[in-house]
Amino acid sequence: VQLQASGGGFVQAGGSLRLSCVASVNLFSINIMGWYRRAPGKQREYVAHCTREGVTNYADSVRGRFTISRDNAKNTVYLQMNSLKPDDTAVYYCNTVPTRANYWGQGTLVTVSS
Repeated sequence: VQLQASGGGFVQAGGSLRLSCVASVNLFSINIMGWYRRAPGKQREYVAHCTREGVTNYADSVRGRFTISRDNAKNTVYLQMNSLKPDDTAVYYCNTVPTRANYWGQGTLVTVSS
């Protein structure tokens, strides 16, 4: 399985970005898809997940600002990020929940300036 994340960029605090993650397989075959991030000098952390049925959950640090969704027909998972903060600066990755080591892709860099 290959997971390709995209949509990152440079944005000012308070701005928005939408990330996309395209899977190389039928996304309906994967129950839970998640977004993760690794900030400079920190460990990779969980951000959000979405089940096949659309049930979602979020890390406390992003709840109310980020929205995860998935389009199984397009094999794509999205992460809408609003009210971005400098602390959201990180490389964002998608993977399953629980994660699989060989599913990590290159990720997409999000930089939020203050």
